[in-house]
Amino acid sequence: MRVGVLTGGGDCPGLNAVIRAVVRRGVQTYGVGFVGFRDGWRGVLDDQTMVLGVDQVQGILPLGGTILGSSRTNPFAVDGGVERVTATLRAEGVDALVAIGGEDTLGVATRLAEDGVAVVGVPKTIDNDLSATDFTFGFDTAVEIATEAIDRLHTTAQSHHRALVVEVMGRHAGWIALHAGMASGAALTLIPEQPFDLDRVIQVVDDRVSGGRAPIIVVAEGAEPAGGEMVLKDASTDSFGHVRLSGVGEWLAAEIERQTGVEARSTVLGHVQRGGTPTAFDRWLATRFGLHAIDAVHDGDFGVMVALRGTQIVRVPLAEATGALKTVTPELYAEVLGQ
Repeated sequence: MRVGVLTGGGDCPGLNAVIRAVVRRGVQTYGVGFVGFRDGWRGVLDDQTMVLGVDQVQGILPLGGTILGSSRTNPFAVDGGVERVTATLRAEGVDALVAIGGEDTLGVATRLAEDGVAVVGVPKTIDNDLSATDFTFGFDTAVEIATEAIDRLHTTAQSHHRALVVEVMGRHAGWIALHAGMASGAALTLIPEQPFDLDRVIQVVDDRVSGGRAPIIVVAEGAEPAGGEMVLKDASTDSFGHVRLSGVGEWLAAEIERQTGVEARSTVLGHVQRGGTPTAFDRWLATRFGLHAIDAVHDGDFGVMVALRGTQIVRVPLAEATGALKTVTPELYAEVLGQ
């Protein structure tokens, strides 16, 4: 049996751990041969491959990024894209495909599975917004990085009597902001699920400054002011039609300074959250996902995604995995507001 492996979408700590687990178990337990597709679905479209075996995955467990490369390529947005994908799989003698990615990558996998391609999905997104799994790998690392950054910013904010706005990732779901904001004791945490009241933000800043404190506001990149529109620096879109988000942190800092007279600065953590070595939890979770993904391939159980439910890894239909986003509930958000 010959299995293809690809990583799509944004890079994420733990991707290499998945690749390593899939390959090592596949070769050593099942005698499977592998081919790696470079740069996500682009590699399948253009038949760009690399050798993928036990030697190639040696030592990659703690490494960030992905040895396969990644892209936000959508075969369904390319003329004849699906035909090119299936032609590549035939030419490479691929019997099954392990697709590691988030909503968009697995959305493509879902549609290909419906067309008869033998595919197993592995969930990857630092936003932790896939509804079929309790956690996705990369999320824990992103929260740790954001929390450490906010901890560091507390001291400089206090030293200079400033208000600081920290923008973290989170397009439609505020999980990173929620966790990092609570863990770091932020004055306010603003998330995409709940439009924020600018007047309340200004009041909190005024109150904190009057009390001799330097407030830090954590804001997810997809958060919007109530009655307003999403703040964007760049209105361009990727091949899946997503606007490239950024700008709300800078806008909010400017509004705070304009309305309060308090010096306010913004820090955008951006891709720092994606980089570097994964935490122990993300290595553990990614490895387990990889092991169970190749088990599903061996069992001939295709059109599924592996998922964490409690402490167990289970298989769920790909359609279920990509059908709806997992977002922060009002009850959870009330907890962080009440800290």
